[in-house]
Amino acid sequence: MTAREEAVGTETATAEEPAGAARPARPVGDGPPRALPGDARHRTGSAGRTGRLLRLLGVPVGRGDWRELAFALLLAPLAVLGTALAYPALVLALPLSVTHLGLPLLAGVLTLGRGLAGVHRLLLRSLLGEDIPAPHPVERGRTGAVRAALTDGTGWRAVAHLLAALPLGLLLLVVTVGLRLYGLAGVLYPLWWRSVSADGHRGLSLGTLALDTWPRILAVALAGLLVTALAGWAGRRLLVLVRYAGRALLGPSRLSDRVRDLEETRALAVQDSARTLRRIERDLHDGPQAQLTAVTMSLASARGRLAPSGPDGAVAPQDLERGRELVEQALDTARTAVAQLRDLVRGIHPPVLDTGLDAALETLAARTGVPVRLRAHVPGPLPEAVATIAYFCASELLSNAARHSGAALIELTAEHRDGVLTLRVHDQGQGGAVIVPGSAGGGSGLAGLAERVRTVDGRLLISSPRGGPTTVTVELPV
Repeated sequence: MTAREEAVGTETATAEEPAGAARPARPVGDGPPRALPGDARHRTGSAGRTGRLLRLLGVPVGRGDWRELAFALLLAPLAVLGTALAYPALVLALPLSVTHLGLPLLAGVLTLGRGLAGVHRLLLRSLLGEDIPAPHPVERGRTGAVRAALTDGTGWRAVAHLLAALPLGLLLLVVTVGLRLYGLAGVLYPLWWRSVSADGHRGLSLGTLALDTWPRILAVALAGLLVTALAGWAGRRLLVLVRYAGRALLGPSRLSDRVRDLEETRALAVQDSARTLRRIERDLHDGPQAQLTAVTMSLASARGRLAPSGPDGAVAPQDLERGRELVEQALDTARTAVAQLRDLVRGIHPPVLDTGLDAALETLAARTGVPVRLRAHVPGPLPEAVATIAYFCASELLSNAARHSGAALIELTAEHRDGVLTLRVHDQGQGGAVIVPGSAGGGSGLAGLAERVRTVDGRLLISSPRGGPTTVTVELPV
């Protein structure tokens, strides 16, 4: 498929490697790879063990640990700021919400929550690698900005996250930073105990117990080490809770995503039906209707020619010959109209599907101008809508591959497994399929196929690097 062929804008992903595809061979050298010298292997293993030990003891050793520490330092001030802005306004707006004065204020709090939720998503993504998709914007419609904000579930969840982020942020800061510094001070106690004095002796004291002997000093260092390890362990558990709260409250809800997806697929189905009706009307007007009009005119002319014209009721020989020509012309035109009607009906619902999708795909493979290797395993009957979409997808993909790929062989695979019908078209052509947003034209092309597939909650996956190969996979839930 060439770059002229549009790819899907809804879901584009790398399709899985087809069965039997050759994998790049490992370069062959003069022999097996040389082993590291013993000291190098020892240093590598020692570094790994040392890093794991230090991390277990709560010491940041990697970039990820330092990012988690930076997140703990930034979350608390951000949570305090958000709570300081939202909480007083929320406390004031809720009692006043029974009047018209509190509703705009409450809507402003929800809008503020949405804005600060974006900052929290950015912080989670940049420091913790937690990529939370942004929710859909508020649709005001005819209800107005205030009503739209008040009925926005995403805004309420964002405000709930603001209120939950304050205790989580402060606790994370105390555990990750405060407790860790406290433990680090205990670990370093053997270095600074002489610099302090209490109750007439050097070092700290625990009640009446002076910590000024080396066994007690080492015990303090060991306790500090345990506190540091506890701080690291508790901080990682708190980060898990922070991630969970972010995924649950900052992203779009599954219900809203499902509703929006159903609205979009319903709109796509309506548009596809309208396009199909317009195409049928256009094809009928330009094809069979014009042919049948020509048949009517030819037969009317023939009737006039064959009407008795002489006093004895005989037909002139030249009129008889011309009438026969007009009838033959009408017959040819009627045959053309019947053929066009048959093609039109086949475009609406191919009759070959009545014998099953396997047989329909065999017919498509035989009609393709390029040799097609077919592997089809579709046991049992399929829903009519799914079978029809699969047939038209296979037809369009085979036609595109035959026209644009330049491949000598096309592989077509269809299988029904675990409630999903998977259709895969693979070729070793030149590849280069690109995304052309909004290029669906009447259900044709890859973007048009994606619209058809989405109407039954399916998806279309494309892998088409420059130079090939190209693999297009259609997944249709049954």
